[in-house]
Amino acid sequence: MPATVLVGCQWGDEGKGKFVDVLSESFDVVARYQGGNNAGHTVIFDGKKYVLHTLPSGVLRPQVHNVIGNGVVVDLLSLVEELDEVESSGLQVEGRLLISGHAHLILPQHKALDAAVEKASGAAKIGTTLRGIGFAYTDKARRVGLRACDLRNPDRFAAKYRELAAYHAEILTKIFQVEPPDTESTLEELLAAAKRIRPMIGDSVGYLAAELSARKNVLCEGAQGIMLDIDHGTYPYVTSSSPTPGGACVGLGIPPSQIRRVIGIMKAYTTRVGEGPFPTEQLNADGEKLREAGHEFGATTGRPRRCGWLDLPVMRRAIQLAGLTEIIVTKLDVLDGFDEIPVCTHYESADGQTQATPCDSSDLQDSTPIYKNLPGWDAPTEGASTPDALPKQAIEYIRWIERALGPPITMVSTGPDRTATVAMNETLF
Repeated sequence: MPATVLVGCQWGDEGKGKFVDVLSESFDVVARYQGGNNAGHTVIFDGKKYVLHTLPSGVLRPQVHNVIGNGVVVDLLSLVEELDEVESSGLQVEGRLLISGHAHLILPQHKALDAAVEKASGAAKIGTTLRGIGFAYTDKARRVGLRACDLRNPDRFAAKYRELAAYHAEILTKIFQVEPPDTESTLEELLAAAKRIRPMIGDSVGYLAAELSARKNVLCEGAQGIMLDIDHGTYPYVTSSSPTPGGACVGLGIPPSQIRRVIGIMKAYTTRVGEGPFPTEQLNADGEKLREAGHEFGATTGRPRRCGWLDLPVMRRAIQLAGLTEIIVTKLDVLDGFDEIPVCTHYESADGQTQATPCDSSDLQDSTPIYKNLPGWDAPTEGASTPDALPKQAIEYIRWIERALGPPITMVSTGPDRTATVAMNETLF
């Protein structure tokens, strides 16, 4: 059975967590393929809110097995806290979670370096979540990182950790004049957390290959969004990994030939967190209305998200990179009450009009969005679960976007709960 990849099409926070949860009812395995606990996937059902940072969203379905792939960077202490929180609600995770032995670890030193660099950068900061993600990937690329498989031998792990901690301590003290984390106390914490994690570490590549060969349904879950891709996003204001479907192949060890279906998640408008260009950002009452109605505050950091209108050039680039077979639109209900809804169809720049995103972030920042105003609607869409519960103008808004982009829009979210989901056709069922 071919694998399905679910990707965010904008700058993250599109609502991937909810739809991994919704779709996972029909899947046997959910596998996370990149990023770290800088992601925050929020899922609400039965009146309870779950915020997942490293765990795949499939953990909320008792019958689903879950994988943290080799492309993910894992903060042991955070993961243990997350396991405790989920299991305290009555969900059993152990026995349903496999962590790749090749997944690299986020260390306390990485978080200290993240904070030190962001502070020293001043106005030029990237706007990271300060979770140490980029520095964990830096050590991975330098070929000195510690991996989950190292936890199987505590003595060997301790020796490697002390050596790497000493290197980071030199940088923190001599370059940034920052007191480094205490090596021995942090090592003790990591080894204690490792006892909980060690039984879950294994060969995720072999496991997924066997599941696919057995014709099991595998859903590959990314974090962040395509416009934050390290290669294809608004560099340097990007994440440190690849949220694209290609990232799923690398981050899970799944051959490209196994992927047949790519589902893109997009908001009915646009948001981003942190620094970087954002042509359709609304620094006005409309932006504030979107933020308040959409509860646009980061699930990981609590930071207010920057809000603006839907940007079709961004979506076109996502389609080019991901080869989307279908699209899910989230937070349609946030647009309730707007008389008109502007949609950016292309940009105006010094070089003329373009429907594509420029390669250089500075050029994107200097681009002027050109809008088409679409009719809004007065009737509420919040909580709608069938197409006939949507106002005519809301359906027209969805279908207009579908015609403008190409791939079919198969589902629409009208609220955070599982049930606030409209199937626009039968593709996903």
